This record gives sequence, structure tokens and C-alpha cells, in this order.
Amino acid sequence: MIKIYNTDVKTNKTTEINEFAKGSWISLINPSDSEIKEVCENLHIQDDFIRYSLDIEEKSRIDQEEDDNTTLFIVDTPIIEKSEDTITYSTIPLGMIIVRDDFFITVSSRDIKIIENFAKGRNKNFATYKKSRFILQILFSNASYFLNYLKTINKESENVEATLKDSMKNKELLKLLSLQKSLVYFTTALKSNEIVMEKTMRGKIIKLYDEDEDLLEDAIIENKQAIEMSTIYSDILNGTMEACASLISNNLNGVMKFLTSITIVIAVPTMISSFWGMNLNLPFEHTTFGFVFMIIVSVILTLLVTWWLKKKDMLN
Repeated sequence: MIKIYNTDVKTNKTTEINEFAKGSWISLINPSDSEIKEVCENLHIQDDFIRYSLDIEEKSRIDQEEDDNTTLFIVDTPIIEKSEDTITYSTIPLGMIIVRDDFFITVSSRDIKIIENFAKGRNKNFATYKKSRFILQILFSNASYFLNYLKTINKESENVEATLKDSMKNKELLKLLSLQKSLVYFTTALKSNEIVMEKTMRGKIIKLYDEDEDLLEDAIIENKQAIEMSTIYSDILNGTMEACASLISNNLNGVMKFLTSITIVIAVPTMISSFWGMNLNLPFEHTTFGFVFMIIVSVILTLLVTWWLKKKDMLN
């Protein structure tokens, strides 16, 4: 999908247009081969940078192509992947391409909220022709979204922990595992994004004005805070997973201990009845109340064994 936006210099209003005008922003969301070809032909660039941005395994980096006079920024951005039973947090690459001083392109393999917010005018002081500032605004928004998702992950993990106090179900344990994987993805992505921002801060990639430097510093601080939060939450979740494993082991040991004790208790009357079921001359065999007597003996011995096991804390 191709969408082109342009900010009017006089009114500072951003609208969607149908032509590749200079100073415009071209948003590519999961573009087809024909759409990529159309953009490259109109902007006179190669398609390498666009295809790099669509590669799910592409890492955060900055690249420049002198022949086309284009600069590529790739950062990881957070997404939510929903399935039938679970919600997984992951990241995908977001490509930002500066084409000479004429066009700005964003490329993603799916819809993401950051681009949607800019397209719908939810971000203040946004102009398509201010390309350097546009990149920094995206970087800042991206770090903010990481923070928001991290808070959501922490809240979900607390809810799962509360559920685990009452029952140890596979569903809750799998949810914790999914959240743990999400934090690993986020930590890796945030550290890669930090390298891109630090490289941008040195000012050799794009020209930075004073206001731009302040915005980039804010983005770096926001990203560092997200890294710290992700690391802390990951450590807490690792400890929770280890505690859950210990609890499961303890619960299993308790169940095995209880079942063993019940087996011993049941074995007492079984053993007595087995003795008097043998084809031998045994006490009380020919008495009228022999059967009743043996029942009483069995009950007394069973109660004694039960009391002894209870005293040894084997029936709890």
C-alpha cells in the first residue's frame, strides 16, 4: 500500500495527495513488487533500501547510498501479535529513507501505530518537509511506545503471578514464558536502536539543529529508560519462573508423599484380611464373632497408622 502525504508550507497542514511531490512523505506498508517499482521509478532510486526494510530479520542500522544520494535508517518497533488464546509482543523493522533533499519514505511490513499517528495528524509540530526532525520524532515516539508496552507486559505478568498463587496451570506458565520471550526481544531491539541514535547524535549522518539535538537527546533518554525497565522486568520474570518451577516441584513432592501415605494406610486392613484369607488354622477362625473382631482390629491398626503418619506430617 502506498500513501503520500504533504505538508503545506503556509498553512502547515498535512494532507494526503496523489502525486510524488517534492517535500512529501511516502508511506509504504507491505508494498507489492509493482508498488516498489512505481516508487523507485518516480524517485529515481534503487529498490535495495526498501526491500531491506521489509526483511523481518533486518537489524537496526544506518546505511548510505552515494549513487542515489539516499540514507537509510532502520530501527525496531514494537508490535502486538494476537492469536486465538495468547497475545505476544514482538518487534519488526521500520525503515526510514531520506531521498536527497526531496522525499522521505517510511517502509514497514505491516501497519504500526507510530506511522498511523503521524498519518492521522496526532503528533504536533510535524511537517513532511522537515525530514531530519521527522526521523527524530519517529525515534522518540518509538521509544515511548516501547515504554508503554513494557508497562503493559509488567501488568500482565503481575496478573499471571496472582493467578499462579491459586493454581499451577500450563496456560499461565506458557503466558509467563511468552512474556519472558517478549522482554528478550524488546531488550535486544532497544539496545540496537540505541546504537542508531548514538550514531545519529554524532551529527555525521543528518544535519542537526539545536531543537533537533534536544529532541534526539530526549529520545535517547527515553530509550535508555526503556532498556532499564526491560532489564528489570526480565530479571523479575526470570525469578518468577524459577519460583514457579520450585513450587511445581514442591507440589509434586507433596502429592507423592500424600499418595504414599494413603497407600500405607490402605495396606494395613488389606494385609490383615490377607492373613485370615489363607487356608491355614488361624486365631478366631471358628469363633462366632471372629469376623467382627478382625474388623475392629483392622480399624484400630488403621487409625494408629494414620495417627502416626499425621504426626510425621505425611498426610498434609
